[in-house]
Amino acid sequence: MRPFQLVLARHGESIANAEGILDTRLPGYPLTKQGHCQAAELAARLAGEPVAAVYTSRALRARQTARPIAARHGLTAQVLDGVHEVFVGDLEGRRGPDAHDRLHELYRIWYGGDLEAARPGGESAKQVLDRYLAGVAAIHSAHRDGTAVLVSHGAATRLAVVALAANVPGSFAAQRLLSNAATVLLQADGSGWRCLRWDDIDLG
Repeated sequence: MRPFQLVLARHGESIANAEGILDTRLPGYPLTKQGHCQAAELAARLAGEPVAAVYTSRALRARQTARPIAARHGLTAQVLDGVHEVFVGDLEGRRGPDAHDRLHELYRIWYGGDLEAARPGGESAKQVLDRYLAGVAAIHSAHRDGTAVLVSHGAATRLAVVALAANVPGSFAAQRLLSNAATVLLQADGSGWRCLRWDDIDLG
């Protein structure tokens, strides 16, 4: 029996992504036409996997991405609390290089080890991890073999993988953004997790 595997997938391109808007409040913007195409392509890539369940954050863009993946396997995507994107506080709704640079500076601080830092009105990395990792634990407790897919968000996923997988240091994740519809593959490893693949990088 193969150990349980979890595919963490970022949603397809949203209208906010296309327009450079920082969009972290729920339910958020829907997918663009390109985003729907990316979701269909992701579903096709995962069609040959033994997917037993598909989970999604409450964000509209994630739910729209999860639907074709679930449909390929005769499943219904299950909405899971706690796995939504990092809430960016005072940067919410802003666009342009300055806002994005400020956000990425916060991420660098987090990957440097300060998990309590936060934007005014926003979440700390610790708050994000507390809710996100609880969601991953709930998925794992429901599945001991096969594969599950969780469609969520780039920043939250990167933070979670560093916290979960001993073979992914913060210095690695800090330099590797996840593009729309990119995936990270985790495998349950005894009492923890191992990252087998980060997008197109084989770590197994």
